[in-house]
Amino acid sequence: MSDREKKLLTLFLIAGFLILNVFLYTFYKNKKNLYDSDLTSAKSQLEQTILFRESSSEFAEQMAWLAEKEPKPATYQDTQNALQLFAETQAKNCGLTVKSQEPLPTDDSGVHYHRAQVKINLTGQEQALYRWFDAINDPDIFRTALQIRMTPNSKDDTLIDCSATLSQWFPPLL
Repeated sequence: MSDREKKLLTLFLIAGFLILNVFLYTFYKNKKNLYDSDLTSAKSQLEQTILFRESSSEFAEQMAWLAEKEPKPATYQDTQNALQLFAETQAKNCGLTVKSQEPLPTDDSGVHYHRAQVKINLTGQEQALYRWFDAINDPDIFRTALQIRMTPNSKDDTLIDCSATLSQWFPPLL
């Protein structure tokens, strides 16, 4: 091999070495960027998981209460009839006079719970009304008096007319 051929071969080897280094460097940079983005993603997932774990402990007591108190699934009519019957029975037990009851349409906008509603008009003494509200409002069974309007009775000063919208939340029967 002549001297010129040796120099040309050396030049090709050096050029090949440089080109190979450029390709390997770009390959290395791409892999490093990929691993860096994976690491960043893993760190953010870890932070979210830690935040979720910390916030879940705040709601653990509420979730335990809900698991213990959650009512059984029911139909709208059954829940509404039970609510009407309970309201009327409690009103009579408290010494109140039921003037009228009006079933209201169901509120089925909730994903997990629907709401049966009844509007009831009654008359009685103030203390009896308060006892009735105390019996009606029971968060353990998801029942409440949603809207209450009390006015003095026009015929008797000792009585109060009351209009209340009662609500009962229930999981729908599938």
